[in-house]
Amino acid sequence: MSSVAFETQRAALADVVAIPVTPFAEDGSVAQDTHRALLRRLLDGGITTLTPNGNTGEFYALTPEERRLVTELTIDEAGERAVVLVGVGHDIPTAVASARHARELGAQMVMVHQPVHPYVSQAGWVDYHRAVAEAVPELGVVPYIRNAQLTGARLAELADTCPNVIGVKYAVPDAARFAAFARDAGLERFVWVAGLAEPYAPSYFSAGATGFTSGLVNVAPAVSLNMIEALRSGDYRAAMKVWEQIRRFEELRAANGSADNVTVVKEALASLGLCRREVRPPSKPLPESGRAEVAAIAAGWSI
Repeated sequence: MSSVAFETQRAALADVVAIPVTPFAEDGSVAQDTHRALLRRLLDGGITTLTPNGNTGEFYALTPEERRLVTELTIDEAGERAVVLVGVGHDIPTAVASARHARELGAQMVMVHQPVHPYVSQAGWVDYHRAVAEAVPELGVVPYIRNAQLTGARLAELADTCPNVIGVKYAVPDAARFAAFARDAGLERFVWVAGLAEPYAPSYFSAGATGFTSGLVNVAPAVSLNMIEALRSGDYRAAMKVWEQIRRFEELRAANGSADNVTVVKEALASLGLCRREVRPPSKPLPESGRAEVAAIAAGWSI
C-alpha cells in the first residue's frame, strides 16, 4: 500500500487521540451500554480519533475476550465518525492476532504497546514491531515508545522495512530527548503524537509533535479540543491557559508513579454520573478523601 493511502490515518494522528476508559458493571464485567454511551459522548463532543485498549482503557487488566469486545464496541460505535487506532501488545502471536482482528472489523490503525518484557534489546524492539507491522500491511502502525534508551535510528530502520509504520506515540517525559529522537528518526517521515497527554503537549508541539493522546478527554472533550486548536495556531499563551486549567487534575493522575492515572479519570466520570468508579488491580479506586477534589475539578470545567 502506498504512503498516499495512509493520508487519512496520518491526519487522524495529528489530532486529539482519545484513549477511552473501559467502564465496568457492578458484577465486574465490561459495561457495554455504558461504554457505548461514553464513546458517543466523545464523538458528539467532536473527537474523531479513538484508541480502544489503551492504558487509560486498562489494557493490561482486560482478558483477551474483553479486549476483543472493547475493539468491537468501539469500531461499531465509531462507524464513519472516527478513525480507530486499536491498542495491541503482549507476546507476538497475541499482538498479531489482535491486529488481524482489528483489521477484520475495519480498524484503520493499530498502536503497538511498549513491550513489557524485562529485557528489551533495541534490535529486538525492531523485530517485535516488524512482526506486527508485516502481519497487517494494510493498517497504519503506531509504536508506543516509553523506552528512553531507544534511538531514532532504530525507528527509521523499522520503517525502512515496514512503510506502514506511519506515526509514533512518544511517551518519554523529556522534551529535549523527544526533539532529538524525532529528528534522528525523520521529523517529516512520521506523525509525532505527544504520548503523555495535555501536560506535555505544548513542549512536545514546540519540538515537532502535531497530535497528543488524552485520557482527560473522556471527562471534558472541549477542554482537550481547546488545547489542540491553540497549539495548531501556534498560540502557546492560549495553550498554557488550558494547561493551567487542567494542571491539578493531571498532577493527581501523575502522582506516585501514575498510580491513579485511570482512577482519577473514572472518579471524575463517576462524579458526573457517567460510569462507575471501579478500576481493576493493580489500580485502585480513590479513597473518600480524594473524591471531592476530583468532583470539584470536573464540575469546574462546565461540562
